[in-house]
Amino acid sequence: MEHTYKYAWIIPFLPFPVTMLIGFGLLLIPAATKNIRRMWAFPSVLMLTIAMVFSVNLSIQQINGNFIYQYLWSWTVNNDFSLEFGHLIDPLTSIMSILITTVGIMVLIYSDNYMSHDQGYLRFFAYMSFFNTSMLGLVTSSNLIQIYIFWELVGMCSYLLIGFWFTRPIAASACQKAFVTNRIGDFGLLLGILGFYWITGSLEFRDLFEIVTNLIHNNGVDSLFVILCASFLFLGAVTKSAQFPLHIWLPDAMEGPTPISALIHAATMVAAGIFLIARLLPLFIVIPYIMNLISLIGVITVLLGATLALAQRDIKRSLAYSTMSQLGYIMLALGIGSYRAALFHLITHAYSKALLFLGSGSIIHSMESIVGFSPDKSQNMVLMGGLTKYIPITRITFLLGTLSLCGIPPLACFWSKDEILNDSWLYSPIFAIIASFAAGVTAFYMFRMYLLTFDGHLRIHFQNYSSAKNNSFYSISLWGKEIPKEINKNLLFSTMNTKVSFFSKNTYQIENNFQNGVRYFSTYFRNKHTYTYPHESDNTMLFSMLILVLFTLFIGSIGIDFGRIDPDLLSKWLTPSTKFFHQNESSDFYDFFKNAVFSVSIAFFGLFIASILYGSVYSSLQNLSLVNSFVKKNRKIIFLDLIKNVIYNWSYNRGYIDIFYTKIFTGNVRELVKLVQFFDRHIIDGMINGIGVVSFFMGEGIKYMGGGRISSYLFLYFVFVSIFFLLFIII
Repeated sequence: MEHTYKYAWIIPFLPFPVTMLIGFGLLLIPAATKNIRRMWAFPSVLMLTIAMVFSVNLSIQQINGNFIYQYLWSWTVNNDFSLEFGHLIDPLTSIMSILITTVGIMVLIYSDNYMSHDQGYLRFFAYMSFFNTSMLGLVTSSNLIQIYIFWELVGMCSYLLIGFWFTRPIAASACQKAFVTNRIGDFGLLLGILGFYWITGSLEFRDLFEIVTNLIHNNGVDSLFVILCASFLFLGAVTKSAQFPLHIWLPDAMEGPTPISALIHAATMVAAGIFLIARLLPLFIVIPYIMNLISLIGVITVLLGATLALAQRDIKRSLAYSTMSQLGYIMLALGIGSYRAALFHLITHAYSKALLFLGSGSIIHSMESIVGFSPDKSQNMVLMGGLTKYIPITRITFLLGTLSLCGIPPLACFWSKDEILNDSWLYSPIFAIIASFAAGVTAFYMFRMYLLTFDGHLRIHFQNYSSAKNNSFYSISLWGKEIPKEINKNLLFSTMNTKVSFFSKNTYQIENNFQNGVRYFSTYFRNKHTYTYPHESDNTMLFSMLILVLFTLFIGSIGIDFGRIDPDLLSKWLTPSTKFFHQNESSDFYDFFKNAVFSVSIAFFGLFIASILYGSVYSSLQNLSLVNSFVKKNRKIIFLDLIKNVIYNWSYNRGYIDIFYTKIFTGNVRELVKLVQFFDRHIIDGMINGIGVVSFFMGEGIKYMGGGRISSYLFLYFVFVSIFFLLFIII
């Protein structure tokens, strides 16, 4: 067994060769590499599958053995300083590695068809494999400096993937926003690491926890300095996991391809911050101020994310705010010491949210099949409706994911969210009330999303191709510019008969003059079929969604405990880690049922309100103008003035937080930059340019004094020397 654990370092590096091979192939033999581009999906999935099998095997051994394994080797040794790298295998690592690999495999299989038409297909899979490598390296790290290295690699990959379609200005701005915002947290994380190294002289987790605990108990360190360093560490997690007030990058990150959104929100980018807090919780738990701060930020994020999702029209942005709110639940659970509930909800939410994002990708894919329906409108839920008869399988999977996130039993998120709510009542009734209210709001906006998408009738109709050309939606391209009425044949895709695909029957060749990252027409349209209504996705995409449905249905069983003699699988798994933290006592079925009635009632109330406001009456309206007139005419019946004028505007405008940052921070920084530019251009450059001008005119003037006679030069020389000495003597 020890031999197996010793070589666990191979887990994070298994997906890396795919990135290297694709990179070298595009560099050395680009034509051949692109010619077999669809074959690269197979090694990507294969290597990640091997990593998953390895992770599951280690987890089974760990459950049976109930111990933690750490393997280290020295990288740098200099006098008293020693930097060691290695891997740490414990329950937290096991949970995260299985989560990353299982979700990653489903996303990769899904992406093979979703990105098949994209010219950046190879680049996409290279980034994805490196993304998985970075995240697996992060969760297996044995010390803080190693975590920081992979932390930055995760941020780099997210930057590349969010801005994958970098030719679109909005995507380029989104990845820059994510990069700049995360730099704040990353700088704080670096300061926290350096601060604790100064205090303890070590970067290893075990030494760090023991030394800091002893110093605090013996008053051997300044408590304010420890709190400051811990706050810096927490700042890194706040940014990465999109917690208030540094959550602003997450909704804009939806400009990347939908599979990336699924991976970021389920198992990689945002999960990294949660992992960091969970890993360092033995350190934070001896600092009560930090635990209170974690729980406070968590509960604020829960409420803020839920309210901001209420009025969003973009289906992916609504899911993004949902992720923000659910991560707030996890952060709240960590802050109140409910370690088991936090990790349980991390697992259940990851699979449910991956299912919802892949479902949204299937919806977007179906809406883009409408000829001329631009991508920005294909994500607008107001323009959807009535998709049940067009994409029935997607509808079922999306409904199950929605009900899971709403907390409806027996789906996955019910078990974990209910546990967090129960634990929050023990910690703070105020926090529990806020979290319970947000649970009702979650049920409302999630069911609103489902009803707007699938209920009623399709609110946009294209009867035939000729009418589509004359429609206003058709005249808007991906770049927001008008395109000719006659479609440029060079923009279309031609079928390839000689290429091989491992996951999908259809393969396509992209013309060289088709701009990188542009997704214009659907698969079926490129096959010379004209579709005027949405259609179901390819079997490859549906396969990933159906597998995630199974996780959503049954993953909650690992944490169910009704007072059995043997603890549930999750508790048994987490025994080495949870001994430091708050644990609920086992309860019988009656106590569990009594505690669950309240949360389920709140969820059903949210579903009921959503069904009234966004049910068949709303969805049956044919276009947005009728919707607006109906709302205005019956405003007092459907919405209270408070909801219409305050809550709706608050949610739709993102809580005015982006506006505040733009005016206060971005605006002031730009003014400061303008001032510095003025000082540099007119003062600094003015001095340099002035000296040059003066030298020029002095030279021009002196050259006329030269007559070529040495005696005259000597006379002037002695005159100036005499003046110099005279001034020197006088002064």
